[in-house]
Amino acid sequence: MIRIGVDFGGTKIEAAALDAQGRFQARVRGASPRDYAAGLEAVRELVAEAERQAGAKGASVGVGGPGSPSPSSGLMRNANSTELNGHPFPADLARVLERPVRYANDANCLALSEAADGAGAAHRVVFAAILGTGCGAGVAVDRTILEGRNAFAGEWGHMPLPWPTDDEHPGPSCWCGRRGCMELWVSGTGLARDHGGGLSAEQIIGAARNGERAAAAALDRYVDRLARGLAVVCDVLDPDVIILGGGMSNVGELYERLPAAIAPLVFSDQFETDIRPAMHGDSSGVRGAAWLWPLQP
Repeated sequence: MIRIGVDFGGTKIEAAALDAQGRFQARVRGASPRDYAAGLEAVRELVAEAERQAGAKGASVGVGGPGSPSPSSGLMRNANSTELNGHPFPADLARVLERPVRYANDANCLALSEAADGAGAAHRVVFAAILGTGCGAGVAVDRTILEGRNAFAGEWGHMPLPWPTDDEHPGPSCWCGRRGCMELWVSGTGLARDHGGGLSAEQIIGAARNGERAAAAALDRYVDRLARGLAVVCDVLDPDVIILGGGMSNVGELYERLPAAIAPLVFSDQFETDIRPAMHGDSSGVRGAAWLWPLQP
């Protein structure tokens, strides 16, 4: 039994064929075109190649990507790959692939993958956040994506930074049309912007570890802002585990410092929520996309 997952990202598209035990039987990647029609064709070619390598035909296909289709119109919305917005992307994928396609937000796919057999497998309520070039989040309950009544549950990256200081208000402008969104503060690009020294997030972390003052101060602000954002999630959802994915999830200091930073912010006398990196790392998105389809007998 083969299921195919597709991770449609802003810079790359990956298609992977997984067997019933979640083992990779094929993985293929290509660059993400910034043209809508070319993106559809790229997915078609990658799925065909993944099937060829896995020796499968007519496999189920799940796709994880930015934004989500509106339940009322089927048209994409809220995608930072803005060429998708306003198009019936899932329906067009089904047309070019000549089979049904299930689509979910990429952060939802992270949550599903980690809840199914990853860092959240032992827990009922999983909150997963992608901290990469952008920022998104998803929720899984009982190993099922929580989509919500209007199918946008987990859009944490576009809530405002909680308890902003005078220096943080109103915040920088976001591509979504608002100001001060979490994505602008806790993404890797947000850390680089806040530091202001022309360094990448990875370089800033390295400099902070070497005792460079400006980098260490930027990391301190990053931890504080991430803690504020996660504290609000905990007040609303009180998840069993928080899982971090994306490039910033590789920063070990986050797991050392976040619990103590979150604890005084939550409306509770205790805070014992585990905070963990995604067990499957960069593979979680494509794995979660494959898991959108159940195994067939």
